[in-house]
Amino acid sequence: MTAPIRFPRFFVTSPAPCPYLPGRQERKVFTELKGAHADQLNEALGRIGFRRSQTVAYRPSCLDCQACVSVRVVAGEFRPSNTQKRDIKRNSDLIATECRPWATDEQFELLARYLGERHPDGGMSQMDELDYADMVEHTPVTTNVVEYREPDADGNPGALVGACLTDRQGDGLSMIYSFYDPKHPTRAGLGNYIILDHIRRAAEQGLPYVYLGYWVDGSPRMQYKVRYRPLERLTREGWQVMDAEEQNRLIAKAIAQRKAGDKDVAAGRGKDGQPLRFPSSE
Repeated sequence: MTAPIRFPRFFVTSPAPCPYLPGRQERKVFTELKGAHADQLNEALGRIGFRRSQTVAYRPSCLDCQACVSVRVVAGEFRPSNTQKRDIKRNSDLIATECRPWATDEQFELLARYLGERHPDGGMSQMDELDYADMVEHTPVTTNVVEYREPDADGNPGALVGACLTDRQGDGLSMIYSFYDPKHPTRAGLGNYIILDHIRRAAEQGLPYVYLGYWVDGSPRMQYKVRYRPLERLTREGWQVMDAEEQNRLIAKAIAQRKAGDKDVAAGRGKDGQPLRFPSSE
């Protein structure tokens, strides 16, 4: 029998500029994750659209906008597209290792290169080593860092080219934050491969879902999430599979934006899962 969970206290942040959609304001509702039942609480909140940042679970609670939509991939039914198959083939030699949530200098150096190239104006661009250590190590739930390394000449784990902070829940894997070498000279699709590998891991472990966080229609940086099928999104009626025709349209739109080099993409706006600053809940 599952132990009862004490109903948490929730708090609401003051409005602030939205990191995803220019000209809009965001507001978040949040609660602390602590105590013996933090895993159960985190999982229950994840099913209704919350995300974890360190010891806090949060979700958007904007007064005049519902653009942020929680999405998850149905791992057991996933079938890769031709592009995704190519990403798998290109990177299948990588050695993936689940590590305890402990920050390393090597991880931080990779993160800094990633942020400098992909999110130079984002909220994480000024992170230092201590900020990164807080993001990884301050966790009250079951989590790990999955490292992706190239094999050396002897086939042993070598250079770090990607990593993902991942929570394990009873119903799936929640990808909190991933990063990778943004200018690798020979590897393409590293970001996609990390997601694809998590989908494979979930399916092999009998976990039904991979939680990708928030999809934000109108924010080009978040459109990559619509490329994974079947994709479920959280609605007022609960989790529902995205209609195939709608998903086709959204994928085509995302590809067109990428080719056009949208200004929002160039500015590096928006990626969820980043460390957040919340007012004290004491």
